Amino acid sequence: QVQLVESGGELVQFGGSLRLSCVASGRAFSFYGMGWFRQAPGKEREFVGFIDGTGSRTYYTDSAKGRFTITRDSAKKTVYLQMNNLKPEDTAVYYCAATGRYYTTNPRDYEYWGQGTQVTVSS
Repeated sequence: QVQLVESGGELVQFGGSLRLSCVASGRAFSFYGMGWFRQAPGKEREFVGFIDGTGSRTYYTDSAKGRFTITRDSAKKTVYLQMNNLKPEDTAVYYCAATGRYYTTNPRDYEYWGQGTQVTVSS
């Protein structure tokens, strides 16, 4: 079992930055690949990015490339999503999730989810 708790979401202005954190509890944190997803009102949950269990490989959706960076600290059992140059279209609830697969963008492949943290970008 893995429990995930996100934090760091808040209201930020256009062009601003935020760092979201996802703290995991439970065993074998490094076994899991970690994904970040987001869901805006009235829209489906969408993939943002992924980091593998070792932290050596990351993948991003096109809208996140060059602006978002995912890192992980195994000692702290924490995954981070650094978001720069934020835009109003980034407004959403952001979720972290854990998967035993190497890499996947499909939310159904993730076994564990956090409760989400709200990010709002004002124009």
